[in-house]
This record gives sequence, C-alpha cells and structure tokens, in this order.
Amino acid sequence: MTAPGVDDAVRARQPVTERRLHPVTPLRRAWAPVAVLIGWAVHDPDQAQRQLTRLTTTTLLIALAVLIPAAALYGFLSWWFTHFAVTDSELRVRTGLLFRRTAHIRLERIQAVDVTQPLLARVAGVAKLKLDVIGTAKKDELAFLGEREARALRAELLARAAGFAPETAHEVGEAPAREILHTPPLHLALSLVLTGATWGALAAALVVPPLLWLATHSVWTVLATALPLLGAAGASSVGRFVSEYDWTVGESPDGLRIDHGLLDRTHETVPPGRVQTVRIVEPLLWRRLGWVRVELDVAGSSNSVLVPVAPREVAESVVARVLPGVTVPASAALSRPPRRAGRCLPLWWRGYGLVVSEGVFAARHGLLRRRLALVPHAKVQSVRLVQGPWKRLWRLADVHVDTGANKTVTARLRDAREAAELLRAQAERSRTGRRDAPPDRWMAQ
Repeated sequence: MTAPGVDDAVRARQPVTERRLHPVTPLRRAWAPVAVLIGWAVHDPDQAQRQLTRLTTTTLLIALAVLIPAAALYGFLSWWFTHFAVTDSELRVRTGLLFRRTAHIRLERIQAVDVTQPLLARVAGVAKLKLDVIGTAKKDELAFLGEREARALRAELLARAAGFAPETAHEVGEAPAREILHTPPLHLALSLVLTGATWGALAAALVVPPLLWLATHSVWTVLATALPLLGAAGASSVGRFVSEYDWTVGESPDGLRIDHGLLDRTHETVPPGRVQTVRIVEPLLWRRLGWVRVELDVAGSSNSVLVPVAPREVAESVVARVLPGVTVPASAALSRPPRRAGRCLPLWWRGYGLVVSEGVFAARHGLLRRRLALVPHAKVQSVRLVQGPWKRLWRLADVHVDTGANKTVTARLRDAREAAELLRAQAERSRTGRRDAPPDRWMAQ
C-alpha cells in the first residue's frame, strides 16, 4: 500500500513535457525588426526622408538583402527558444533569445482563458490563447497555437483550475455550451445608426476640418484634426459592427462564453464569481424599441461587453445568469433625489435614481443615455460619503461605492440623512455579503 503523499511526490519528480508554439509563429515575430524601422520613420519622418533620398538603388537592394534574412532569423530563433508546459500547479512559459525569462502562472489564479483568431490566423488555422490572471495588468498570451491545440489547452487549463487531477484533465475536454443569446446583424447595424455617438463623431469629422481650413488654410492642421475625427467616427460605427458582429452568448459550466467578430474571431469567457458591476445602458433612441446594452466590470479582465444590443427582457435573463438571484429593478422602483437637488444640477438631477435590494446596490444616472449600475453587495470594497460646501448648504450628499475592478458607482444628490444611513447600512451589507458569498472558483465541468 502506497503511503499518503507518495503519489504527489513521484508526480512532482516526473519531467515536465515542454511544447513549442505553432511553426507559423516565426512569420509573426519576424516583423519585429521591420516594426522598429517603421516606428523610427513615423517618429522622425523628416530624417527618414533625408536618409532614403541618400540611398542608391544598389544600397537599397543590399539593405533589403540583409534585413529580410535577419528578420527571418530573428523570428525563427525567438520561436525556437520559446517553450511552454503545464504542470500540476502552474503554466510555465519560457522565452528569451539573449535574456531568458520564465513566467510561472498559477492555475488557481487564472480567471479566464480566451481564444482569439485574427483574420490571417483564421486563414492559417491558428489561434492565440489569452489568459486573464489575478494581479496582472494585461493578459498573458500564447501566440500562435494550432486551433485544435488552443481549444484543447484551454479546456485543460480550465479543468486544472477547477480542481481536476492532472491525469484526468486531458480527458475532460471542453465543457458543452448552450446558446442563450444571438444578436442578429440587422439589429446591431440599426442600433449603431440609432446611437448618438455615431452621429456626433460623424458630424464632427465633417464640420470641424472645413472650419479649420477657413481659419488657418493649413493642410497639415486640417489633416492632423480630420484623421483622428474620421478614425473616431469609424471606430464608433464600422469598428463596433465588425467587432460585435455575430455576437453569441452561451452558458457552460465554466461561465458564460462569448463568441463574436467578423474579421478577427474572439472566443471569451465571463468567469463565474468575478463580475464586479453590471451596467444596463439605454440610449434615448433605443427606448421605443425596448433595446438595451449590457456592460461589465470584471476584476482583472478586459471583458467589458456582455450584450451589445437586445430586448430588455432577453438582456435581463442574461444578467440573471451573471448575478444569480438578482432581479433588475424597474425604473418605477428607483427613488429620485429630493427636488432641491435641482439647485445643484438643474434638469439633469431627474436622471439620477437609487434602489438597494437584498442582492445589489443599484444606481442610475443619465437623462438622455441612461446607465443603471448593479453592484453585488459582496463585491463592494469600500463606501464613501462625499459632501461639498454647495451640497452641504442644500443638505445633499453623494455616496460612492468602490468595487474590486477599481471602478466606482455613485448614488448622487441624495438627502444628507439618507446618505448617512445608506453609508452605514451598505457597509454592513457588504460585510455580510462577503461572508456568505461562494468562493470565486471555476465550476466543475
């Protein structure tokens, strides 16, 4: 009979199998030296132009003959010296051509594992694996892996994080997902047309450059202003359509899975227990259609959109899966600030509202574009009462609720006595909510 702990000790002494990235990866990394030259040319275009005019055809051909093989060699060597391995407790990534670097990513600190496929990667049949890890400012990634290998590695990492034994994690496979929402492209396009930001950015791009031309008669000034404005208009319309195209939300044991993208395909996961705030956004022109947008604040994750556009009833059913047991309050249930709040913020004070239920702290702001923020009591990190001299004169105060995603939700222009009571009660709700909340762990697949 084997003594307890012997199997773990034997497993720990077994060699770890290291793997390499997909063979197409050198093509991606070979662009690094070229990108350095392009960055220098953009930073100092005058100097770059002077240097180019001095080059003869022969010199240019020699430079290309040296640069291209050097870039190819750099891409190959950086790929050759990059390895990764999955151990019992961590994901190890070893990189470095001259200076070696080994990253140790603890499996229990992994919050989400996303698979993304840029357009050229889809053509080549490869994918990126992006990991959201507690305590890191940006995602770690493995790029590129074969598409099947990326999905298999994602399933293995989630199985390990969920507590499956290493010898069975390979057999678990990807947990099945059930589709609960799909955004039709026509609805997405119409929602962008009915968004004020789209028309505002387009109007600015069409009006500001001609006015600058009349005032300055400088082509460079007009271009320096027009290009960013056109880029903003494109990002708020075409860019969002391309990014949010074919938006699908599926329910699985490891969280809500989000698939989207027209050119670059992205497969994200909303990790269970890590959602800090849910915001329901209602632009003015969407209200007659009953449409809303659902956004998220997830601790340590870049996931920010849950539903790009959907009927309110459908969106609320998705929110119920992110915040189990929470019912989105109706507009009639929100209490407005007292009428004297109009002395501090005329007209716009009517857009503020507050309701505190058993599960969430819900605050609304915005008169034309309404935003209702829902913060589970267990996710509240701190509560603050803020009262300036003008608000103190009218016996008003703001109550700020800080979450684990470094974001703040504010109940504005509340009666001073109500705000003081809200401060005390919310601190107690947060304490009991954290005590009774389930652990932030992956669910078993």
